Amino acid sequence: MYKILMTYNNVEGLDSLFSNKEFKIDVCNKPSPEEFKGLVKDCDGLLIRSEVKVTAEIIESANKLRFIGRAGTGVDNIDKALATKKGIVIANVPGGNTISAVEHTIGLMLSLARNIPEAYKSLKSKKWTRKNFVGTELFGKTLGLIGLGRIGTEVAKRMRAFGMRIIAYDPFVNSDLAKNNEIEIKMNIDKVYRDADYISIHSPLNDNTRGMINADAIKKMKDGVRIINCARGPIINEKDLCYAVKSGKVKGVALDVFTKEPPEDWTIIDMENVIVTPHIAASTEEAQVRIAQEMSGVIIDFFTKNIIRNAINTPNKCQ
Repeated sequence: MYKILMTYNNVEGLDSLFSNKEFKIDVCNKPSPEEFKGLVKDCDGLLIRSEVKVTAEIIESANKLRFIGRAGTGVDNIDKALATKKGIVIANVPGGNTISAVEHTIGLMLSLARNIPEAYKSLKSKKWTRKNFVGTELFGKTLGLIGLGRIGTEVAKRMRAFGMRIIAYDPFVNSDLAKNNEIEIKMNIDKVYRDADYISIHSPLNDNTRGMINADAIKKMKDGVRIINCARGPIINEKDLCYAVKSGKVKGVALDVFTKEPPEDWTIIDMENVIVTPHIAASTEEAQVRIAQEMSGVIIDFFTKNIIRNAINTPNKCQ
């Protein structure tokens, strides 16, 4: 029997895994690091979300671990190098939350353009101040996408219907896919900064993207640019962004992700012209069920059929 430790408590969509007699599923919602080290000792597999970090210390504590399943897309909360060295397969569900993240991105963009959160709060406090909430249209504006993977491409498709011009930077772009969706590819990211009225980030977090939206990048942007980030918080230097909002260089910001989660520095969150949500872009009922169903199949195939699907690493050995 294979023992799987699940570090969150929403089991919806995991029916095929829980009902499979070859697996024993232990559920511990968001264990502390010390608790996690004890729980993982005799586990064959882990099933995690973004809130729990699989550090080197956790991996070193695991005697039997062969598989880490990330119920979602990003795997920056896992020590990938050590897991790979130890022969542990890391798998995710890259497309399960695409539509949810796309729709949340667009919701934030519309909220920025039309001052929806501010108008809501004002009217809820029984104030009728329409003149304070004059917005702007998205029609005719330029949307710059940083990253053109699944989510970026789907955002582009939908915003074309709003009458926006779409430009994008992605060093690994599929040029035919971009052309078919009427997306102008810029080989230099500075051209996106220069031309975009709205910039939406859809890049993974790595050494090249960490802190890429900083003071130097912002200087190259249009005055009055609006920035949306539903990707990964550390891609933006929050201190530089705060300064740009205060100065008026950046007209508005919408963030679903932050450098630290939950935040330790609340400065950017407390600012005017900044809309925030607590990392919920992928949190829809449909996405969570879709991801759980696919991950169940990935885990079952790995342990019972020796089939590896959705792996993001190539382990050096098999345990």
